Amino acid sequence: MTGWQALLYKEVLRFWKVGFQTVAAPVLTALMYLLIFGHVLSDRVKVYDQISYTAFLVPGLVMMSVLQNSFANSSSSLIQSKIMGNLVFVLLTPLSHWSWFIAYVGSSVARGLSVGLGVFLVTAWFAHISFVAPLWIVVFALLGAGMLGALGLIAGLWAEKFDQMAAFQNFIIMPMTFLSGVFYSIHSLPEFWQRVSHLNPFFYMIDGFRYGFFGVSDVSPWVSLGIVGGAMLAVSAVAVHLLRIGYKIRG
Repeated sequence: MTGWQALLYKEVLRFWKVGFQTVAAPVLTALMYLLIFGHVLSDRVKVYDQISYTAFLVPGLVMMSVLQNSFANSSSSLIQSKIMGNLVFVLLTPLSHWSWFIAYVGSSVARGLSVGLGVFLVTAWFAHISFVAPLWIVVFALLGAGMLGALGLIAGLWAEKFDQMAAFQNFIIMPMTFLSGVFYSIHSLPEFWQRVSHLNPFFYMIDGFRYGFFGVSDVSPWVSLGIVGGAMLAVSAVAVHLLRIGYKIRG
């Protein structure tokens, strides 16, 4: 293997060896969301014509799981390595900042997509799911996982303690995912909160991803693609720059 391939293999192996915790547990959590919200709200919430609320939930839960687990993978790996002191063994290698970026973000994409696929396979039994535009599904899943993997890389470089990482996840990642239209269409919100939702890039990831299943969405998938693609480039540029200067990892 080349250097970046070895680091990528190490990072994938890190989460896969504890797959019961890193893959199976998020799948079970998403299934609980579907059973509870689908049972309670299926007869009370109307989103799109001829689409049941349970079917509406499935793509949102899949994408939410992809985003949260992609972020968790790169961020947890870096903060654990920094606190335990074994990051020095990676720093001793002649790997470039691009190799670090590809390995950490690549493993985050692998974990996010693995969890997302597991969530879909489990939840799809409870609703009729169609695939109107499969290419949009793949594009938004990859962009979303890549962006959150890069964002997790930034958070892992910035955080020095576990509570700092927990604060980043609890006050930024969780609110942005839950307020992105996973459980509702933003058209059901008051006008002010619709405008606020349009400031959330996570909304465009989930809305574009959902378009691939049903062919309907709250905004044009091309608009979502432009916003998500721009956000992905911006976050990746910041992550690569921090790696290049060795932010909080080199003395």
